[in-house]
Amino acid sequence: MKSTPIPMIDPAAEYRSLKSELDAAVGRVLASGRYVLGPEGEALERELAAFTGAAHAVGVNSGTDALHLALVACGVGPGDEVIVPAFTFFASAEAVSYTGATPVFADVDAATFNLAPASLKKSISGKTKAVIAVHLFGQCAALDEISRLCQEKNLVLVEDVAQALGADYDGRRAGSWGDFGCFSFYPTKNLAAAGDAGLITTKEKKYDETLRMLRHHGSRQAYRHERVGWNSRLDELQAAVLRVKLRHLERFNEARRALARRYREKLNREDIVLPAEHGRGMHVYHQFTIRSARRDALREALARESIAASIFYPIPLHRQPAYEAANRALRLPVSEKISSEVLSLPINPLLDAASVERICACLLA
Repeated sequence: MKSTPIPMIDPAAEYRSLKSELDAAVGRVLASGRYVLGPEGEALERELAAFTGAAHAVGVNSGTDALHLALVACGVGPGDEVIVPAFTFFASAEAVSYTGATPVFADVDAATFNLAPASLKKSISGKTKAVIAVHLFGQCAALDEISRLCQEKNLVLVEDVAQALGADYDGRRAGSWGDFGCFSFYPTKNLAAAGDAGLITTKEKKYDETLRMLRHHGSRQAYRHERVGWNSRLDELQAAVLRVKLRHLERFNEARRALARRYREKLNREDIVLPAEHGRGMHVYHQFTIRSARRDALREALARESIAASIFYPIPLHRQPAYEAANRALRLPVSEKISSEVLSLPINPLLDAASVERICACLLA
């Protein structure tokens, strides 16, 4: 008899668990007739600014747009360089390319998968304008060292918080350290919309005002356009869904942490390297990512039991076809090695203990 599938995520189950609240929120928006730039989006911005400890928050269309518009707002453009970790999702570099600037790839720490301060320091040049620190898989990068380097070199610090809403570093939440914090609410994220959605936090009012103009065709006043902008507004339906789920985020993040503890208790093979916690703040486990030289065999064993597992990410950014020609001479040994070893296991707030037992049993067989 075929085994019951275990998916990576289950958005439909999350909907069922919050059905009455979500249905009421969606119904409220539909009945209001306000679908773009209305009270739900304004309330979400206030709530997420308060949650993260940021001064301002601006809703946008996606996490990619959040990164792009943050870079535009601080003046990044042709001739500039922006340092990006090589081991992350493509959008972190793509947003730099949108501005006409050049993404410069730095290596990551093998234990945490995040930007390595030593590699960052070596990557800074006279053209460097900004640094994107990605908080990969739910744990903050080394924000003390990275912030200090940015301040010393007068660089803009952009936090990519797409996978780490609710995580903190030294008691300050992700998205409140940098000049900007960029969030994605893609349906797989810890705080998940019912489609694309994003948000930018920022410390400075001037950036808040610029971002609001950029997301709305370069306009602050109807039919008066001060610059060429974009159509990147967070719609009211998504904002309403996110407001409901935000009320449950800390509970859901703790459920992820409990699942991570269970994985740690069970996965005690020498050929499986467990994800490290640096101890400087809470890891919210957007992914539980192991490493193994036997990665492909482990994934195949899981697949035979109808258990999903994903490789985030199989190709580092400096080896992606879009960027490889410009980076052929660049060697980033950690990013290159871990991309051949990483395997992310199912982890979501509604995954039950029996499923974790089954996953671990399969990996240990």
